Amino acid sequence: MSEYHQHNVKKLRRTQKGRIVAGVCSGIGEYVGIDANMIRIALAIATLFGGLGVGVYAIGWLLMPDEDSDTSIVQDLISKSQNRGTSTDWSGEHKPQS
Repeated sequence: MSEYHQHNVKKLRRTQKGRIVAGVCSGIGEYVGIDANMIRIALAIATLFGGLGVGVYAIGWLLMPDEDSDTSIVQDLISKSQNRGTSTDWSGEHKPQS
């Protein structure tokens, strides 16, 4: 793949522009090419009928990286736990990694 194509790849990111809470809806809207308010309405309706919208939004917030970052919140937490230098065996004891 040429360098030109690598820079034009669409990436799903939480955006600063149009952000109301965490930028999930505006990021999805920008990625898909529709108005972020349509995403917000769909999530509001899903929230009213069973609460699914809140869960979907929370998952998006955790898994979508911010536009200024290359990693999501979950990826940051995983890398921090791996870099602590300890591991937990099945007994729950923390042991130094060798």
